[in-house]
Amino acid sequence: MKPTIKSAIAIILCCLMCGCSVSEESRAEHNEETQLTFSEQPDIKSAEIPVLSIVTDNGKNDFAEKPVSEFVSEQIASWTPGYVIPPAPYYEDCKITLKNGNNTLIDSAEASVKVRGNWTTNYSKKPFRIKFAEKQSMLELNGGEAFKNWVLLAEYKDASMLRNKTAFELSREILGKDGLYVSDAAFVDVEINGEYWGVYLLAEYQQANKGRIDITEPEDNYGGIDIGYLLEFDGNFINEEPLNQFHVDYHKNAALKPFDGNDGSGRTIRCLPLLNSDPKKDIGFTIKSDIVSQEQHDFIASYVNNVYNIMYEAAYYNKAFIFNEDYSEIIETDELTPREAVERVVDVSSLADMYIISELTCDADLYWSSFFMTVDFGENGNRKLTFQAPWDFDSALGNKSRCPDGKGFYAANIMPDVNGDTYETINPWLAVISYEDWYREIISHKWTELYDSGAFDRVYEMIVKDTIQYKDAFAKNNERWGISTNDNSVTGELSDNALKCKTQEAAAIYLDEWLRSRVEFMNENWHK
Repeated sequence: MKPTIKSAIAIILCCLMCGCSVSEESRAEHNEETQLTFSEQPDIKSAEIPVLSIVTDNGKNDFAEKPVSEFVSEQIASWTPGYVIPPAPYYEDCKITLKNGNNTLIDSAEASVKVRGNWTTNYSKKPFRIKFAEKQSMLELNGGEAFKNWVLLAEYKDASMLRNKTAFELSREILGKDGLYVSDAAFVDVEINGEYWGVYLLAEYQQANKGRIDITEPEDNYGGIDIGYLLEFDGNFINEEPLNQFHVDYHKNAALKPFDGNDGSGRTIRCLPLLNSDPKKDIGFTIKSDIVSQEQHDFIASYVNNVYNIMYEAAYYNKAFIFNEDYSEIIETDELTPREAVERVVDVSSLADMYIISELTCDADLYWSSFFMTVDFGENGNRKLTFQAPWDFDSALGNKSRCPDGKGFYAANIMPDVNGDTYETINPWLAVISYEDWYREIISHKWTELYDSGAFDRVYEMIVKDTIQYKDAFAKNNERWGISTNDNSVTGELSDNALKCKTQEAAAIYLDEWLRSRVEFMNENWHK
């Protein structure tokens, strides 16, 4: 009998549900069946991939080949003698056509397109941002909602090309139940001026917009504070315009106890540098919303700083603090419990959701960037810091050397910097209330519900299905660009197990196995 997806999953699930560990023999059997699952699935047929065609008004491809993020090129120049700074990303006017089989979904729509991202702009295959002149629906993503802004993720560093899509699927299973936003995504073939450019993941642009991150949008040039704010916890904040960045002192850089499964192992850590000579970097915030006034900037900076202070006082001193009427300062109160004080200013359910996503994926950039939150002070806003819009997982899920066997606590624990050899740090938002029993109970409840719903079975099946039905498309992409595990500009970023993968299918099998191991670890620790 040929093994199936369900039989491969059953080996792991059976052991988890009865509380036993997975033997090496069972794991070997699972690994063998997983490989057969990827290569022998008669019910999954090859699928034709949609084609997105970009035709520039000037007929040139320079916009897609040459630009590198200014921030990145300046770093490279600092350690590379003779390095010639390339142009920064710029918009190129174009026409875009989208076809799905014989159906033309978008026909020569006016748009502009540019290279987007940070370090990924230095790769030969670059990601793009699309900005249409008129709103467009793309492949029924997000229920067919039409928007002007979309992105094309190159997925070059990830040989499986599936990590972002997998993380988005997992996140929708988690955050979606709470009505919070996660990008939808689908694979497309991209052509530029008639030249094949490879497989890309078409995804939504991270923006405050009705139908995406649904918070109160201000009228043009409105400078009042009663709006919605989209924020990114971001080590690159200092590269933004002053109005769009702010520093947070994290309760005067107070020490945090890492959540490591062993009561911190006697260690504490601070998320900011202590001295100018400290190699640790400052991590502030980027304001992603369109604010126009210093009043808006100062208000949200003070608010975020004080929300963290409320969380820290509750967790470390068992004290309850609340904002005064105009949110200009916080004051201690005995009318609320510390938990109630936190829940007054934080959507704790969303924070628990984001902890689960972050713990599942073990993203190497978790302490640094692409960690989003919102707060809405509009008429119908809840005025609570809310965690949503997860993003950027090409270094996650075992691709970088983080939790290489899928085991161990990571998201609220001490973690290495992105290169893993300069300093240690922590994500303070995930760590600060991690030892509160009531908060851990919320995580445990959410995890149990998620696991028992069969969410992971659905994601495992997606990994297999995409690998099989887009096999020819992935092979053609690798003919065009090669595979990243052979590219010296990328290999230093990858884990030993990721480096062994020399085909998309091998990388997808490794992703599948790593995720199963991670789910097993989390289930042992969080399932009721």
